[in-house]
Amino acid sequence: MKLTQSKIIEWFLRLSLSAGFLSAVADRFGLWRKDLSAWGNWDNFIAYTKTLNPLVPQPLISVLGGVATSLEVIFAIVLLTNYKTLFFARCSGYLLLLFALAMTFSKSIKVPLDYSVFCASAASFALGLITTKRRNADH
Repeated sequence: MKLTQSKIIEWFLRLSLSAGFLSAVADRFGLWRKDLSAWGNWDNFIAYTKTLNPLVPQPLISVLGGVATSLEVIFAIVLLTNYKTLFFARCSGYLLLLFALAMTFSKSIKVPLDYSVFCASAASFALGLITTKRRNADH
């Protein structure tokens, strides 16, 4: 693959992963119109978080939702830079994989497939590989 093609794919992955994370966070804070929202507000997001994590005690659900949201914001911002891409791409991949598995076990396999969560997880891991291979080729 040519270097230019590799860079284009890398940036497409960076932008689409970041946009996906930031769109979900915006939804949780009511920044999308109601007809476009999955949750529309924080309380609905926390209720959904509880359905995905039925074994987690209720007092920890808000913490879990807050940690997931914070990580998504951090990953979205950092993935738009060249800072420790392999590390943050892997972390993003694992976070998305955990989300997909939680959806699978609490709802059904159809839910994460419909929302392409496994694909986003794989895209995160692919971003890490692409940037590592490109950097190794540059040296």
